[in-house]
Amino acid sequence: MQYCRYVVVCSMLLFCRVAAAQVNLSLRQAIDSGLTHYESIRAKQQYVKVAEAQVLQAQKEMLPNLVVSAQQDYGTVNGQNGPAYGLGGFGVASSGLPLAEQNWRAAFGALYLTNINWDVFTFGRNKQRIVVAGRQLQRDQADLQQELFQHQVRIVAAYLNLLAAQRLTRSQQFNVDRADTFRLVVTRKAINGLVAGVDSSLANAELSNAKTALILARDIEQERANQLAFLVGASTHDFILDTAMITRQPTIGPNTGTNSQHPALVFYQQRIDLSQQQVKLINAAKYPALSVFGVMQTRGSGFSHLYASDQTRFTHNYLDGIKPTRANYLLGLGFFWNLTSILRVNQQVHAQAAIAAALQHEYQLAADQLTAQQQLAETKLNNAIANFNETPIQLKAATDAYVQKSVLYKNGLTGIIDVTQTLYTLNRAETNRDIAYNNVWQALLLKAAAAGDLSIFLNQLQ
Repeated sequence: MQYCRYVVVCSMLLFCRVAAAQVNLSLRQAIDSGLTHYESIRAKQQYVKVAEAQVLQAQKEMLPNLVVSAQQDYGTVNGQNGPAYGLGGFGVASSGLPLAEQNWRAAFGALYLTNINWDVFTFGRNKQRIVVAGRQLQRDQADLQQELFQHQVRIVAAYLNLLAAQRLTRSQQFNVDRADTFRLVVTRKAINGLVAGVDSSLANAELSNAKTALILARDIEQERANQLAFLVGASTHDFILDTAMITRQPTIGPNTGTNSQHPALVFYQQRIDLSQQQVKLINAAKYPALSVFGVMQTRGSGFSHLYASDQTRFTHNYLDGIKPTRANYLLGLGFFWNLTSILRVNQQVHAQAAIAAALQHEYQLAADQLTAQQQLAETKLNNAIANFNETPIQLKAATDAYVQKSVLYKNGLTGIIDVTQTLYTLNRAETNRDIAYNNVWQALLLKAAAAGDLSIFLNQLQ
């Protein structure tokens, strides 16, 4: 008695643990979870943020350059008559008398500088940079929307695949139960000498075959569950799905054709628009730029203005050396035009225009593929509905045949071969029913995916 109680308690704990591991997952919950956790979507969301920052950067590129610098140095001021060029920016700006010989007298000095430079007119280059940055943002946003749409389609397809696998597993379990029940009947009749012993062997073989089919069905179900868990970002693979929708036929609306606002086509169109704007930006590089600039400079030095006549008139005092004593300002207007850039820019324009033309061909190819997919979806949907309407007839006939042959065998009026044949026919009819129900919804999903409007499918869930 105590052992029985122990078994009951362990069984209850095991049942509670299994029930806790199972997760109820509706299709809409699966979509919401997948859109939140899928890493590819998260990555594209970050790309959109990058594009938004680049738009702000392009807008700020129109601001003037304002540079403020201050430096304090210690060194000599030996000078020499002769030309020099600070190649690579490594020249030393020491200014002093060209004395007869080198000396190492050094003092502190300082330079304070404010510089402003503004390209006030660039023949549209600055504005075009902003336009291109905006197009890049629109392209990345369209890419994100395309990924969101495609991932929803992937989730729905995986959900339907798992539903079909679970239904097939259920049908195979029914088949195992029928085969086991029939095996018990045959075994009792064989023990009582009412049928030959080979009938018992055949019944055992039929049960083994049914169990093998069940194991294969469970293997497929686990594979489909793993795929769905990956797409929705779930840690468990034991889902309880909503089976209500696949047991009925959806309401099919008229064929709307391929939507020009299909997320894939919108993305391709944004790529074309971006490329066309880049052509304009590259072409603007051949024009000159008009700039205004201004400089305010203040210097300090530890060398006296009398140092030219008396080389002892300098100080090592730091504060005297960095104190500003001389100032200069400069205002100017500059015109810059690299004439040879016209030849280079023309080739870049031709190359970018060719890219835009190539993207246009890719757009047309995608549109043609979606049109073909829409036509295929209509054909598949009509065929799936026709098959859906035939399965109840097949299932009823197979069920009636199995019941009839089972009763006849129990009364010794038919052989085991007839019964096993009807058992196989019934299992096939149940499998065809499960597949037919799922195929209707798969075809409807294909139609929604081709049209670029998932509401065609999701509205059927209400």
